[in-house]
Amino acid sequence: MAAPGPVTPGAPFEPSQPPVIEGFSPSIYSTQESFKEKFLRKTRENPMVPIGCLGTAAALTYGLYCFHRGQSHRSQLMMRTRIAAQGFTVAAVLLGLAASAMKSRS
Repeated sequence: MAAPGPVTPGAPFEPSQPPVIEGFSPSIYSTQESFKEKFLRKTRENPMVPIGCLGTAAALTYGLYCFHRGQSHRSQLMMRTRIAAQGFTVAAVLLGLAASAMKSRS
């Protein structure tokens, strides 16, 4: 069995840069987006997801507040509301994915 030949390294690996793959463009956008720009673009594409996230956070916060104050009935109601808001958010994400898939096909 022959020993493998020496491996000559190509360009040095740079961890701060994405890998270069021939024929693959990592972004369809010509310039890099900042976090704020990307957040605003995604919110415009599917505005129901941030609304669902805010509703979930509000129900959780108020439910914990009621639990702390000893209002167990209201706290239980808010935890159930939180579950409904989470379901709404998941449904919004799935519908947004389906809409973008349908849009990319046409």
